[in-house]
Amino acid sequence: MKSREIHLVRHFTGAVKPEYFTLAEVDLPEPAEGEVLVANEWLSVDPYMRPRMAGLKTYIDPFMPGKPMEGGAVGKVIKSRSDALKEGDYVMSMLGWREAYVAPAKGLMKVDANLLPAHAYLGIAGLTGLTAYAGLKRIIGLKEGETLWMSAGAGAVGSAGIQFAKAMGARVIATAGGKAKTDFCLEIGADAAIDYKDVPDLRKAIKEVAPEGVDAYFENVGGDHLVAALDVLKQFGRIAACGMISRYNDETPSPGPHNMTNIVTKSLMMRGFIVTEHFDLQGEFIKDLSSWMMSGKVKSRETVYEGIEKMPEAFTGLFTGANLGKMLVKV
Repeated sequence: MKSREIHLVRHFTGAVKPEYFTLAEVDLPEPAEGEVLVANEWLSVDPYMRPRMAGLKTYIDPFMPGKPMEGGAVGKVIKSRSDALKEGDYVMSMLGWREAYVAPAKGLMKVDANLLPAHAYLGIAGLTGLTAYAGLKRIIGLKEGETLWMSAGAGAVGSAGIQFAKAMGARVIATAGGKAKTDFCLEIGADAAIDYKDVPDLRKAIKEVAPEGVDAYFENVGGDHLVAALDVLKQFGRIAACGMISRYNDETPSPGPHNMTNIVTKSLMMRGFIVTEHFDLQGEFIKDLSSWMMSGKVKSRETVYEGIEKMPEAFTGLFTGANLGKMLVKV
């Protein structure tokens, strides 16, 4: 069987460009004992992939030029030589950016495509949803009646986090870029939504909708958002730092916020986190998510590109604001 896959041409800094990727066709071997052949149906692109393209080792190794890239994927087993998985089973893996693959069954996670749509396991019911849940529940410790500021509110983690926070009884202020995105944030439950591209002073805009300040800030953006957050957080405010997408394409280091002393004077807590550190929350997360979805408090939303060749375009779209909710590619 032949499969197409995306390779990184070279490591790079600055803006993401199509010429940094190439589409290759490969011959897949027959599965050996204990292996399965999987045809991917849904592929994920995520901001954390950007530093891997620069050759940086963070909490995960960089992508290697000339090799298939990796990312979240859900696919169907089409040939099995394993007792653990049968043909027709759906599995989740990190073997994305490719149409199909052969791999040991023991390294794949079986998912129930009858319980939820297959693509949900890459979004609100997958690592994206768990990221939002862990940030709110464990890092921030969000309480009923508190006010949360969710940055990148129309993105995958942000849109999940808005709905989770509302289900927890919080008041939510969202920021996003453009009217379509702020309208989306309001549609999914945000109490207020601010178009950061259309306000001259983000700090002032937050203060107008939260005169007494905010109790917690969910950091997805960095830059001017973090500066504003350090000013509008209340005494003993908490920050869950999940990502800083505004900085990922910087070619040189950017200066830090000028008001970092607020962390001391306000006794703020700021903690970065990686979702893989919080897999122990999985059972609690699925229990709460199922309840929230059944009661209509939480819904999923995706932006979908079609075809493996669209992977670079979909990834680039994360940095140009092309997505509402989770960004996916349907193979």
